[in-house]
Amino acid sequence: MSIDKSAILERLNPADSFTLAMDEEIRRDGLAGSLACYGLELANIPDIDALQQRIDEFGRRFPVARASLSQIGKRFYWCKRSDPPDLFFQHHCPTGADEAEFRHATLDRIMNEKQPRESVAPLEFHLLTGPSENVFLMRWLHPFCDARGADLIIKYLCTADAEQRQRFGHPETSPLVFEQLRKYRWWQKISLLLKGKRYIDRLDRLSSIQPLRHEQPPQRLEFAVRRLSEEQTERIVKLARQQVGLTGTSLYYIGCLMRALEKWRPDSPGEAYCVPYAFNLRKQRALSPVNGNHLSALFAQAPREVVKDRQKLFEHLKQQNAQVIRQQEDYAFLPLMWAGSWLSLAEYGKVLRLSYGSGRERSSFWFSDIGRLDLPADSFPGAEITDVFHACQVTSPPSLAFLNCIFRNRLTLSYNYIEPIADAEAIDALHRLMLAELLGETD
Repeated sequence: MSIDKSAILERLNPADSFTLAMDEEIRRDGLAGSLACYGLELANIPDIDALQQRIDEFGRRFPVARASLSQIGKRFYWCKRSDPPDLFFQHHCPTGADEAEFRHATLDRIMNEKQPRESVAPLEFHLLTGPSENVFLMRWLHPFCDARGADLIIKYLCTADAEQRQRFGHPETSPLVFEQLRKYRWWQKISLLLKGKRYIDRLDRLSSIQPLRHEQPPQRLEFAVRRLSEEQTERIVKLARQQVGLTGTSLYYIGCLMRALEKWRPDSPGEAYCVPYAFNLRKQRALSPVNGNHLSALFAQAPREVVKDRQKLFEHLKQQNAQVIRQQEDYAFLPLMWAGSWLSLAEYGKVLRLSYGSGRERSSFWFSDIGRLDLPADSFPGAEITDVFHACQVTSPPSLAFLNCIFRNRLTLSYNYIEPIADAEAIDALHRLMLAELLGETD
């Protein structure tokens, strides 16, 4: 493809290419692509003018937000559009309409609308207003940013002081994947790459369990949000520290869901649960980089017989994670992502999804621990934030993604699933089992 070089804003980094390959896989499944959302539930209609001003300012400071994806040779780039898209859209519940139905239908359209990758907006903001419900939604295409980047964008909009907003994204740095890779000499990079390959080979010795039955073609994403009380959240955080330590909270959620799925669908074929999860390469509390993906990948894997023993499972996951870090296998994915970015999207997707051993889907479910959000409830322009939620598209299989965060000392769980592979009734049953596991009310 021939393109004016002056139109190129930036090239996708290796972690962006990783998420782009998954976008291609989701589209191959007949779904809308790698879209994700971050929602804020508001006590009232916000200050529209102030919100619009900050969104416009963000678009000027980060022009990739209005760019389009273009392929040049084997690589993908963000390029300027001749007609940049709007960033902000308002949706008001019609008089007399059912507000819950309006909200569901609008969110469904935003998250399931199928658009060509070249024309879909990297970033959109939507405000849903009604007599009693007001929701602000940020929807993004995953190659544009990761979950931490999305959190920084929301914080940008919630920062009233213009000088403080200027701190976001500065100083400008190269993608953190490259920053990490530059720390290694060329033979060390080769060693890391081979180490990553052996890591995957070790995972693929066991066939992955697929808890959902894929007997019908995928149609659309649906998600269910469940919020726990402060008392339940405090208890879960305490149990997580006891079982996996202060820094291993994600392993507690993963282990609990493994056990819940095993009780939910004990006859699912496969030998082990295998769960991919990401870790953020940014420094703690860093305000940059904002756009782009700056992460590496890890896997949690546990054989079925280990999953059945709660104490044994958490000890297994803790030891597995310690060994990965000790062997530097967490950073071994960086050269793998760099090498994968040179493959075609179809080839890369097969490498990412299919087990070398069985040729079947490697992931039992997707997982993301968004962590404890430090967003002040009164920081949104003109409105109090009462709750938050997250959602993301997922490949089919595994057709299930589990997201969690803590806001205002309450744990929020988001079950993302593909209909008709799963339905609301099935997810309700899974949540009951998951809640019992989280609270330690199980054998």
